[in-house]
Amino acid sequence: MNSAKPKAIVIGAGMGGLAAAIRLCAAGYAVTVLEHAATPGGKARALPSAAGPVDTGPTVLTLRPVFDALFALNGERLDDHVTLVRQDILARHWWPDGATLDLRPEREANAEAIRALSGPREAAAFLRFDSLAQSLFDAFDAPVMQAPRPDLAGILRATLRQPRLWPALLPGVTLDRLLRLHFRDPRLIQLFGRYATYVGGSPARVPAVLALIWRAEAQGVWGVRGGMHGLALALAALAERMGAAVHYGVQARRLLRQNDRLTGVQTAEGRTLPCDVCVFNGDPAALSQGLMGDAIPRRSAARPSLSAHVWAFAATPTGPAAAALVHHNIFFTADPATEFGPLAKGRLPDRQSLYVCAEDRLAGPPAPGAERFEIILNAPAHHPHLPEDKDQCRTRTFQQLQAMGLRFDPLPATASLTTPSAFATLFPASRGALYGQSPEGMMATFTRPTARTALPGLYLAGGGVHPGAGVPMAALSGRHAAEAIMQDQISRSPSGLTAMPGGISTASPMTGPARSR
Repeated sequence: MNSAKPKAIVIGAGMGGLAAAIRLCAAGYAVTVLEHAATPGGKARALPSAAGPVDTGPTVLTLRPVFDALFALNGERLDDHVTLVRQDILARHWWPDGATLDLRPEREANAEAIRALSGPREAAAFLRFDSLAQSLFDAFDAPVMQAPRPDLAGILRATLRQPRLWPALLPGVTLDRLLRLHFRDPRLIQLFGRYATYVGGSPARVPAVLALIWRAEAQGVWGVRGGMHGLALALAALAERMGAAVHYGVQARRLLRQNDRLTGVQTAEGRTLPCDVCVFNGDPAALSQGLMGDAIPRRSAARPSLSAHVWAFAATPTGPAAAALVHHNIFFTADPATEFGPLAKGRLPDRQSLYVCAEDRLAGPPAPGAERFEIILNAPAHHPHLPEDKDQCRTRTFQQLQAMGLRFDPLPATASLTTPSAFATLFPASRGALYGQSPEGMMATFTRPTARTALPGLYLAGGGVHPGAGVPMAALSGRHAAEAIMQDQISRSPSGLTAMPGGISTASPMTGPARSR
């Protein structure tokens, strides 16, 4: 580290930690990133296969401007470092009755597709729902996602200007309830209700405002050539070009403090690294449970979000559905209650919807032969008393897909499956939850941890922190952490602010290259 600069340590090279590191480098900090794994990305990880690395986490990029802004801080372009392929089909949806539905970025195209599936009334209902979801996104973007903490006054101002939003914000109105007010076709209720699982919740338990997730996806979906873990590699390389020292295979074991302020980090090897500030890009519960030294108080112990069983493998797809696969595919059950009922009770369903990512179909059908696939099944967070039968999961997954016309040759071995207990081991204190605390309940947004902690000098970033789960949200949490550090640095400065006549205006090294909000 350059001793002339303030020193920052980032623990964890997930999307939030890397975003914080990049922004702190731009702000003039000497940044060191400590990552326990051999590669960056956190939950955006990959496993080897005969066809190349296969993602075992996020599969697509949404809200792309969040990442364009990170590269712009160094005068660079995201497109020069990763190959992004915009998806004409957001997702292809399959039902056991043989029906399929493609959703696209274009509103009218979706209305026509729904008209063909369900009739003109449902097409009109979609247009109303889509408009409402867009209004919710617009109303909540600035006071929630872009704000360092949920701004209740800002939310009230935004919603008071749009009375049409009020029914979606009433206490007790869940996403499932909102969808039933719009649609009659249970397949559409099932489809749009699934967006609750994008943040680890059940449609019958999350607030209706999460309908806005649909509009976040409809703004555009990009696949990353080679896999989403390639985006993490590009961000880590950007941080290094900006001066950060990124160390892999190094575990931060203890936070050091003096006079009730963080002063450094001790590694598992016993090395002490002094710092002025630290960003913790891990599960916030690790701090309150004392996994990093003395426990740091937390406002409340929240319930964990959903977890998942995740298959990552290479195989040749066969059967009637194989030729029709796109990058994003969802194979639904006939009745969503068979999935979310058991999940709500902490049990594994016998039948459930399956997400199938055909990673090599970003731009159409791939070359003949083995392809890379990621299959995700929702699961409750890890419960030590519940046995995890990988063979049973294998049978259940691939028999269900076979019944819907999709087979794989060869079937993957159980070594290709990551379970909730494995996620709990990979990400300490998470209990295997993939999205931080549960998004269920009307006040869930307001109880999620924010960037500042009870220990001065220590900050949080990642999917378990405000504004929430998902790749762009984790990156925004990194921005919030960096901005909190900058604000606190100013407030702690021993020199008071003075007004100087004349002079010139200079851009902030952190925000200068970006457009002003």
